[in-house]
Amino acid sequence: MTGRVKRTYNLAPSTVRRVREMAETYGLAPSQDGVIELAVDELERRLRDEREADVWERAAQDREFVAEADDMEARYRSADRETWPA
Repeated sequence: MTGRVKRTYNLAPSTVRRVREMAETYGLAPSQDGVIELAVDELERRLRDEREADVWERAAQDREFVAEADDMEARYRSADRETWPA
């Protein structure tokens, strides 16, 4: 078993052309499948980063969280100075 799944998608001809070009002309990936996998991975990373940024933005508005983070930072400030390079 190769761990791969055969799928069929209906794509615009311009998308097919660009995927082929990225694989063959630019060598972005060893195959057109590889280009698609890279694109999906990048989109997923962007979505994850956006969700994480939203969570941190909400946390920055949460007074209890900010107070706890400030307390933790103060408690470990001297330990950081002792162990981290200058």
